[in-house]
Amino acid sequence: MDGSGGSSFLRGRRLESCFEASVRSRGPAKARPEDAVGQPGPRRAAAADFVDDDRWITVILSVVRIVVCFLSMAVTTAVWAVIMLLLLPWPYARIRQGNLYGHVTGRMLMWILGNPITIEGSEFSNTRAIFICNHASPIDIFLVMWLTPTGTVGIAKKEIIWYPLFGQLYMLANHLRIDRSNPTAAIESIKQVARAIVKKKLSLIIFPEGTRSKTGRLLPFKKGFVHIALQTRLPIVPMVLTGTHLAWRKNSLRVRPAPLTVKYLPPIKTDDWEAEKIDDYVEMIHALYVDHLPESQKPLVSEGRDVSKRSNS
Repeated sequence: MDGSGGSSFLRGRRLESCFEASVRSRGPAKARPEDAVGQPGPRRAAAADFVDDDRWITVILSVVRIVVCFLSMAVTTAVWAVIMLLLLPWPYARIRQGNLYGHVTGRMLMWILGNPITIEGSEFSNTRAIFICNHASPIDIFLVMWLTPTGTVGIAKKEIIWYPLFGQLYMLANHLRIDRSNPTAAIESIKQVARAIVKKKLSLIIFPEGTRSKTGRLLPFKKGFVHIALQTRLPIVPMVLTGTHLAWRKNSLRVRPAPLTVKYLPPIKTDDWEAEKIDDYVEMIHALYVDHLPESQKPLVSEGRDVSKRSNS
Protein backbone atom coordinates (compact mmCIF):
# COMPACT_ATOMS: atom_id res chain seq x y z
CA MET A 1 0.00 0.00 0.00
CA ASP A 2 1.68 3.22 -1.14
CA GLY A 3 1.00 6.02 1.33
CA SER A 4 2.55 8.98 -0.49
CA GLY A 5 -0.32 10.16 -2.68
CA GLY A 6 -3.06 8.77 -0.44
CA SER A 7 -1.45 10.32 2.63
CA SER A 8 -1.38 13.79 1.09
CA PHE A 9 -5.02 13.52 0.06
CA LEU A 10 -6.20 12.19 3.42
CA ARG A 11 -4.23 14.74 5.41
CA GLY A 12 -5.45 17.58 3.22
CA ARG A 13 -8.99 16.45 3.83
CA ARG A 14 -8.37 16.07 7.55
CA LEU A 15 -6.90 19.55 7.93
CA GLU A 16 -9.23 21.48 5.68
CA SER A 17 -12.66 19.96 5.26
CA CYS A 18 -15.31 18.28 7.33
CA PHE A 19 -14.64 19.60 10.83
CA GLU A 20 -14.32 23.28 9.98
CA ALA A 21 -16.18 24.43 13.07
CA SER A 22 -13.55 23.19 15.53
CA VAL A 23 -10.21 23.34 13.70
CA ARG A 24 -8.37 26.26 12.15
CA SER A 25 -5.18 25.39 10.30
CA ARG A 26 -2.49 27.94 9.56
CA GLY A 27 1.18 27.94 8.62
CA PRO A 28 3.99 29.58 10.58
CA ALA A 29 3.92 32.71 8.45
CA LYS A 30 1.79 35.74 9.22
CA ALA A 31 -1.85 34.75 9.21
CA ARG A 32 -3.95 35.62 6.18
CA PRO A 33 -7.73 35.27 5.81
CA GLU A 34 -7.32 32.37 3.38
CA ASP A 35 -5.04 30.49 5.83
CA ALA A 36 -7.83 29.78 8.29
CA VAL A 37 -10.40 27.07 7.75
CA GLY A 38 -13.90 28.45 8.03
CA GLN A 39 -14.80 32.10 8.54
CA PRO A 40 -12.24 34.50 10.05
CA GLY A 41 -13.05 35.28 13.64
CA PRO A 42 -11.74 37.25 16.60
CA ARG A 43 -8.35 36.66 18.21
CA ARG A 44 -7.48 32.97 18.43
CA ALA A 45 -8.22 31.31 21.76
CA ALA A 46 -5.10 30.32 23.71
CA ALA A 47 -4.51 27.98 26.63
CA ALA A 48 -3.50 30.96 28.78
CA ASP A 49 -7.00 32.41 28.33
CA PHE A 50 -8.77 29.26 29.51
CA VAL A 51 -10.94 29.59 32.61
CA ASP A 52 -12.19 26.36 34.16
CA ASP A 53 -15.92 25.78 34.42
CA ASP A 54 -16.99 23.50 37.29
CA ARG A 55 -20.74 23.72 36.78
CA TRP A 56 -22.49 20.36 37.13
CA ILE A 57 -23.81 20.49 33.56
CA THR A 58 -20.24 20.90 32.27
CA VAL A 59 -19.04 17.94 34.32
CA ILE A 60 -21.90 15.75 33.05
CA LEU A 61 -21.19 16.77 29.46
CA SER A 62 -17.55 15.80 29.92
CA VAL A 63 -18.50 12.37 31.24
CA VAL A 64 -20.84 11.81 28.29
CA ARG A 65 -18.10 12.77 25.85
CA ILE A 66 -15.61 10.37 27.43
CA VAL A 67 -18.12 7.52 27.29
CA VAL A 68 -18.90 8.28 23.64
CA CYS A 69 -15.16 8.39 22.91
CA PHE A 70 -14.64 4.97 24.48
CA LEU A 71 -17.57 3.39 22.63
CA SER A 72 -16.57 4.95 19.30
CA MET A 73 -12.99 3.82 19.74
CA ALA A 74 -14.21 0.31 20.56
CA VAL A 75 -16.07 0.19 17.23
CA THR A 76 -13.18 1.43 15.08
CA THR A 77 -10.72 -0.77 16.97
CA ALA A 78 -12.86 -3.86 16.35
CA VAL A 79 -13.08 -3.06 12.63
CA TRP A 80 -9.36 -2.48 12.23
CA ALA A 81 -8.45 -5.46 14.41
CA VAL A 82 -10.11 -7.70 11.81
CA ILE A 83 -8.17 -5.93 9.05
CA MET A 84 -4.90 -6.34 10.99
CA LEU A 85 -5.52 -10.05 11.55
CA LEU A 86 -6.07 -10.53 7.83
CA LEU A 87 -2.79 -8.72 7.20
CA LEU A 88 -0.69 -10.71 9.69
CA PRO A 89 1.64 -12.05 6.96
CA TRP A 90 2.39 -8.46 5.80
CA PRO A 91 3.85 -6.51 8.75
CA TYR A 92 4.52 -3.26 6.90
CA ALA A 93 1.03 -3.20 5.40
CA ARG A 94 -0.19 -3.39 9.01
CA ILE A 95 1.83 -0.29 9.87
CA ARG A 96 0.10 1.69 7.14
CA GLN A 97 -3.33 0.37 8.07
CA GLY A 98 -2.56 1.32 11.66
CA ASN A 99 -1.85 4.85 10.46
CA LEU A 100 -5.17 4.95 8.62
CA TYR A 101 -6.89 3.75 11.81
CA GLY A 102 -5.17 6.58 13.69
CA HIS A 103 -6.23 9.19 11.13
CA VAL A 104 -9.87 8.17 11.40
CA THR A 105 -10.04 7.40 15.12
CA GLY A 106 -7.82 10.23 16.35
CA ARG A 107 -9.78 12.87 14.43
CA MET A 108 -13.09 11.37 15.49
CA LEU A 109 -12.08 11.43 19.17
CA MET A 110 -10.93 15.05 18.96
CA TRP A 111 -14.20 16.00 17.31
CA ILE A 112 -16.18 14.29 20.08
CA LEU A 113 -14.15 16.01 22.80
CA GLY A 114 -14.84 19.35 21.10
CA ASN A 115 -11.68 21.27 22.06
CA PRO A 116 -10.88 24.14 19.69
CA ILE A 117 -7.66 23.25 17.84
CA THR A 118 -5.18 25.42 15.97
CA ILE A 119 -2.64 23.73 13.69
CA GLU A 120 0.43 25.67 12.61
CA GLY A 121 3.18 24.69 10.22
CA SER A 122 1.14 21.92 8.61
CA GLU A 123 3.27 22.18 5.47
CA PHE A 124 5.92 20.21 7.39
CA SER A 125 3.53 17.40 8.32
CA ASN A 126 4.02 15.33 5.16
CA THR A 127 7.80 15.24 5.43
CA ARG A 128 9.41 11.81 5.82
CA ALA A 129 11.06 12.39 9.18
CA ILE A 130 11.44 11.56 12.83
CA PHE A 131 8.49 13.33 14.46
CA ILE A 132 8.95 14.15 18.13
CA CYS A 133 6.29 15.44 20.49
CA ASN A 134 6.05 16.67 24.08
CA HIS A 135 3.73 14.56 26.22
CA ALA A 136 1.49 15.86 29.02
CA SER A 137 -1.94 14.29 28.40
CA PRO A 138 -3.76 11.33 26.81
CA ILE A 139 -5.01 13.85 24.25
CA ASP A 140 -1.46 14.03 22.88
CA ILE A 141 -1.85 10.44 21.70
CA PHE A 142 -5.13 11.21 19.90
CA LEU A 143 -3.52 14.18 18.14
CA VAL A 144 -0.46 12.17 17.12
CA MET A 145 -2.67 9.36 15.79
CA TRP A 146 -4.55 11.86 13.67
CA LEU A 147 -1.72 14.06 12.42
CA THR A 148 1.28 11.83 11.70
CA PRO A 149 1.59 10.78 8.04
CA THR A 150 0.82 7.38 6.58
CA GLY A 151 3.92 5.21 6.73
CA THR A 152 4.87 6.16 10.30
CA VAL A 153 5.99 3.62 12.87
CA GLY A 154 5.69 4.28 16.58
CA ILE A 155 7.95 3.32 19.46
CA ALA A 156 6.69 3.21 23.05
CA LYS A 157 7.30 1.58 26.40
CA LYS A 158 6.44 -2.11 26.64
CA GLU A 159 3.63 -1.44 29.13
CA ILE A 160 1.52 0.07 26.36
CA ILE A 161 0.12 -3.39 25.64
CA TRP A 162 -1.98 -3.08 28.82
CA TYR A 163 -3.78 0.05 27.58
CA PRO A 164 -7.36 -1.05 26.81
CA LEU A 165 -8.11 -1.31 23.07
CA PHE A 166 -5.33 1.01 21.97
CA GLY A 167 -2.49 -1.12 23.30
CA GLN A 168 -3.64 -4.29 21.60
CA LEU A 169 -4.12 -2.59 18.24
CA TYR A 170 -0.74 -0.90 18.67
CA MET A 171 0.81 -4.36 18.75
CA LEU A 172 -1.20 -5.63 15.79
CA ALA A 173 -0.13 -2.57 13.79
CA ASN A 174 3.48 -3.76 14.13
CA HIS A 175 4.69 -0.77 16.12
CA LEU A 176 7.60 -1.39 18.45
CA ARG A 177 8.01 -1.39 22.21
CA ILE A 178 11.04 -0.77 24.40
CA ASP A 179 11.84 -2.40 27.73
CA ARG A 180 13.20 0.64 29.52
CA SER A 181 14.29 -1.48 32.48
CA ASN A 182 16.70 -3.36 30.19
CA PRO A 183 19.21 -0.98 28.52
CA THR A 184 20.66 -3.70 26.30
CA ALA A 185 17.25 -4.68 24.94
CA ALA A 186 16.32 -1.00 24.52
CA ILE A 187 19.42 -0.32 22.42
CA GLU A 188 18.70 -3.35 20.23
CA SER A 189 15.09 -2.16 19.76
CA ILE A 190 16.36 1.23 18.61
CA LYS A 191 18.62 -0.47 16.07
CA GLN A 192 15.66 -2.53 14.80
CA VAL A 193 13.60 0.64 14.43
CA ALA A 194 16.37 2.34 12.46
CA ARG A 195 16.76 -0.66 10.14
CA ALA A 196 13.01 -0.85 9.50
CA ILE A 197 12.79 2.89 8.82
CA VAL A 198 15.58 2.77 6.25
CA LYS A 199 14.45 -0.49 4.59
CA LYS A 200 10.79 0.44 4.18
CA LYS A 201 11.18 4.22 3.91
CA LEU A 202 9.10 4.89 7.01
CA SER A 203 8.77 7.85 9.33
CA LEU A 204 8.92 7.60 13.14
CA ILE A 205 6.88 9.18 15.92
CA ILE A 206 8.36 9.26 19.41
CA PHE A 207 7.85 11.10 22.71
CA PRO A 208 11.43 12.11 23.62
CA GLU A 209 10.59 12.69 27.30
CA GLY A 210 9.99 8.95 27.57
CA THR A 211 6.98 9.40 29.85
CA ARG A 212 4.06 11.71 30.43
CA SER A 213 4.67 14.93 32.34
CA LYS A 214 2.55 15.09 35.51
CA THR A 215 2.39 18.89 35.54
CA GLY A 216 2.46 19.74 31.84
CA ARG A 217 5.97 21.15 32.19
CA LEU A 218 8.56 19.84 29.75
CA LEU A 219 10.74 17.02 31.09
CA PRO A 220 14.36 16.23 30.10
CA PHE A 221 14.69 14.38 26.79
CA LYS A 222 16.00 10.85 26.39
CA LYS A 223 18.65 10.26 23.74
CA GLY A 224 16.92 7.53 21.72
CA PHE A 225 15.53 9.79 18.99
CA VAL A 226 19.00 11.23 18.35
CA HIS A 227 20.51 7.74 18.10
CA ILE A 228 17.86 6.88 15.49
CA ALA A 229 18.54 10.12 13.61
CA LEU A 230 22.25 9.27 13.47
CA GLN A 231 21.46 5.83 12.04
CA THR A 232 18.83 6.93 9.52
CA ARG A 233 19.93 10.52 8.74
CA LEU A 234 16.28 11.52 8.61
CA PRO A 235 15.37 15.09 9.57
CA ILE A 236 13.71 15.71 12.92
CA VAL A 237 10.34 17.52 12.91
CA PRO A 238 9.34 18.78 16.37
CA MET A 239 5.61 18.87 17.12
CA VAL A 240 4.93 21.32 19.95
CA LEU A 241 1.62 20.71 21.76
CA THR A 242 0.18 23.32 24.09
CA GLY A 243 -2.95 23.24 26.22
CA THR A 244 -3.45 19.47 26.35
CA HIS A 245 -2.35 19.33 30.01
CA LEU A 246 -5.24 21.66 30.85
CA ALA A 247 -7.76 19.78 28.74
CA TRP A 248 -7.13 16.36 30.31
CA ARG A 249 -5.22 16.52 33.57
CA LYS A 250 -3.22 13.80 35.24
CA ASN A 251 -5.39 11.26 37.13
CA SER A 252 -8.58 12.97 35.97
CA LEU A 253 -11.54 11.45 34.16
CA ARG A 254 -12.82 14.83 33.07
CA VAL A 255 -11.95 16.56 29.80
CA ARG A 256 -12.11 20.34 29.85
CA PRO A 257 -12.72 22.53 26.75
CA ALA A 258 -9.28 24.16 26.83
CA PRO A 259 -8.02 25.41 23.44
CA LEU A 260 -5.19 23.34 21.95
CA THR A 261 -2.37 24.19 19.58
CA VAL A 262 -0.28 21.83 17.45
CA LYS A 263 2.75 23.56 15.97
CA TYR A 264 5.09 21.80 13.53
CA LEU A 265 8.55 23.35 13.53
CA PRO A 266 10.71 23.29 10.37
CA PRO A 267 12.65 20.04 9.82
CA ILE A 268 16.06 19.86 11.48
CA LYS A 269 18.62 18.25 9.18
CA THR A 270 20.80 15.53 10.68
CA ASP A 271 22.99 14.68 7.67
CA ASP A 272 26.13 16.11 9.25
CA TRP A 273 25.47 15.14 12.86
CA GLU A 274 28.29 13.42 14.73
CA ALA A 275 27.95 10.65 17.33
CA GLU A 276 30.31 12.47 19.69
CA LYS A 277 27.87 15.38 20.01
CA ILE A 278 24.71 13.47 20.99
CA ASP A 279 24.31 15.36 24.27
CA ASP A 280 24.61 18.69 22.42
CA TYR A 281 21.88 17.73 19.96
CA VAL A 282 19.54 16.60 22.75
CA GLU A 283 20.08 19.85 24.63
CA MET A 284 19.64 21.94 21.47
CA ILE A 285 16.26 20.42 20.58
CA HIS A 286 15.10 20.54 24.21
CA ALA A 287 15.94 24.27 24.24
CA LEU A 288 13.96 24.68 21.00
CA TYR A 289 10.88 23.29 22.76
CA VAL A 290 11.43 25.58 25.72
CA ASP A 291 11.48 28.57 23.36
CA HIS A 292 8.13 27.59 21.79
CA LEU A 293 6.19 26.55 24.91
CA PRO A 294 4.15 28.95 27.08
CA GLU A 295 5.48 29.78 30.54
CA SER A 296 3.11 27.30 32.18
CA GLN A 297 4.74 24.44 30.23
CA LYS A 298 8.38 25.47 30.42
CA PRO A 299 10.49 23.40 32.83
CA LEU A 300 11.32 25.00 36.16
CA VAL A 301 14.90 26.19 36.44
CA SER A 302 15.92 23.22 38.58
CA GLU A 303 14.27 20.82 36.10
CA GLY A 304 15.87 22.37 33.04
CA ARG A 305 19.51 22.17 34.13
CA ASP A 306 21.95 19.71 32.62
CA VAL A 307 19.37 18.17 30.31
CA SER A 308 21.93 16.08 28.48
CA LYS A 309 23.37 14.68 31.71
CA ARG A 310 20.01 13.59 33.04
CA SER A 311 18.77 12.00 29.82
CA ASN A 312 19.62 8.43 28.86
CA SER A 313 19.30 6.11 25.88
